[in-house]
Amino acid sequence: MSTSSLSALAEEQLGLARTAGSGRSARTVHGGAGTSLRQTLVALVAGQELAEHASPGDATLQVLRGRVRLVAQDRSWPGEAGDLLVIPDARHALHADEDSVVLLTVARR
Repeated sequence: MSTSSLSALAEEQLGLARTAGSGRSARTVHGGAGTSLRQTLVALVAGQELAEHASPGDATLQVLRGRVRLVAQDRSWPGEAGDLLVIPDARHALHADEDSVVLLTVARR
């Protein structure tokens, strides 16, 4: 078993996002090829987004820092540090209202 500090990793990813031309950075912290669960830290600077995309399976977003909006179809769900958002089984996008870090958990089918 290994232990990771999500706070330290979140700070690292946010620093990388702030210097990246895309305004975002991501790092898988658990899972990978051949596993049924994957967890990825995603950092977005204010005003950036992950464009609309499909979900590969059941998924949640835990907001670690900042404020985000999850958008799917005609609905929007706000999230701030400490919130857990269930990602709908539909095409969706994620917008950062301020510098933010989320933990994306995906159960792959």
